[in-house]
Amino acid sequence: MSFTYNPKKKKRATTHGFLARTKSPTGAKVLARRRLKGRHKLAV
Repeated sequence: MSFTYNPKKKKRATTHGFLARTKSPTGAKVLARRRLKGRHKLAV
């Protein structure tokens, strides 16, 4: 049996990281929303 979640730091950063968010327009919107909400951490 194989497990679904196999954590890798690089993969996590490239898909959900700050730079990945800033590159796409929708990702930028996500960051903007999180800033408005007052999140301490905006991205991974």
